[in-house]
Amino acid sequence: MPEIEQIKTLIEKGEGLMIEFKKSRKELPQNVYESICAFMNRKGGHILLGVANNGTIEGIEEDTIQKQLRRLADDMNNPQIIMPTARLETEIVEIEGKTIICIYVPESPEPHTYKGIYYDRNEEGDYKLTTRRVITDLYIRKQDGYTEDKIYPYMSMEDFEVELFDLVRQIVTLRSKGKHPWSNMSNEEILRSAGMYLKDERTGKEGYTLAAALIFGKESTIGSVYPHYRIDALCRKVDVERYDDREIVDCNLIRAYDRLTAFVQKHTPDRFYLEGTVRISLRDIIFREMIANLLIHREYSSPYRSTLTIYKDTVVTENWNIPYTMGRITPENLKPHSKNPVISDFFRELGWVEELGSGVRKMFHYCPLYVKDKKALPIMEEDDMFKLTIRYMPKGSEKGEVSISSFNADKVLALIRVNPKITAYGLMEELSLSERGVRKILASLTEDGKLLHQGSRKGGEWLVVNTED
Repeated sequence: MPEIEQIKTLIEKGEGLMIEFKKSRKELPQNVYESICAFMNRKGGHILLGVANNGTIEGIEEDTIQKQLRRLADDMNNPQIIMPTARLETEIVEIEGKTIICIYVPESPEPHTYKGIYYDRNEEGDYKLTTRRVITDLYIRKQDGYTEDKIYPYMSMEDFEVELFDLVRQIVTLRSKGKHPWSNMSNEEILRSAGMYLKDERTGKEGYTLAAALIFGKESTIGSVYPHYRIDALCRKVDVERYDDREIVDCNLIRAYDRLTAFVQKHTPDRFYLEGTVRISLRDIIFREMIANLLIHREYSSPYRSTLTIYKDTVVTENWNIPYTMGRITPENLKPHSKNPVISDFFRELGWVEELGSGVRKMFHYCPLYVKDKKALPIMEEDDMFKLTIRYMPKGSEKGEVSISSFNADKVLALIRVNPKITAYGLMEELSLSERGVRKILASLTEDGKLLHQGSRKGGEWLVVNTED
């Protein structure tokens, strides 16, 4: 239990996901059990009796304290009220001359009901779970183990796309220069080595797992073991109510990774960047990490479909997941946790994802460089639905593929005066324009007689002529 100063800090923070205030001057409020049930079903937290919703300490009448504590203990052990029953920690605390009760509610490993009703918690308070789907989601969140390890005893090698094993061997062989153990393994040995063939020691059941089906399975196989599997890729730049383009991805994760990457490349501009002396594609680095995150951190027992949506200047992915933290994720509060460790490790062997946590930091590093805006950080929001938002350079903007304007033309001429040998790629870097945009400006200035190129194409230089200034 927290000390007095910690309780004061809780009061100063105000009500939220893990803090609740209840007036309890003379008797225990009936709705305290809704909060207790919701806290146990979510992340746990503290309930302060004797504190008003606005944080005012009203206190509890001294002669009612023991009566309230006894009632709380009795009700928490009554299966007609709380099911399953549970034990709570309580502490009587005196603050500013007034007595309050601090109840610590731990997160429970199993779902609970209050009078037969499931409750959950969010920032706004407690709410009833009234549909089968949300109650199922609660049980999924509380389940023991990983969904990807579910065993299918009757699944065989015929259920997989055999040619993908050759692709995997080629990729790991190139990355390791022939030293990766998978390079010389059979298809079945690769699956066993990657942890996709398991035996349940409790039941004796053994076989290939859901992870094997998701990574290597034929579409018919995936449809059989996981009928809800699908990823909707949408482009909504113009028609935001419906879509401009759509890709329905219902293939295995290896092919899904390539198809989603191609969809993003089709609808977003690229920007090359020099890292040292090496040219890299910022778009590919950022969005490949985003796509890998969408595939490997999804909770595959949920019927909710994952989505990747490209808007006018952002790309947003959403997928159902089992949260380990709530709210906005930053490099400072990041707590790496693998949600599908077998799938994650497999992607890591292929070089499609970074080590746990480093991929997030990479996105935070490269996103501002992609749009040349220090504030353009990725927005990662974790709840039951995980949402990732990344900005990109829309066509027609100054930071994307722009029209030929006098403003841009004047900037090009000014840079050439300073450095007549500057290349088109140099202008791209200086002005944050696309290659096509820069070349259109250069061609227009040349046609207007304002610019002349002398010497060879690679080793020549520009000459500014016939300008009024």
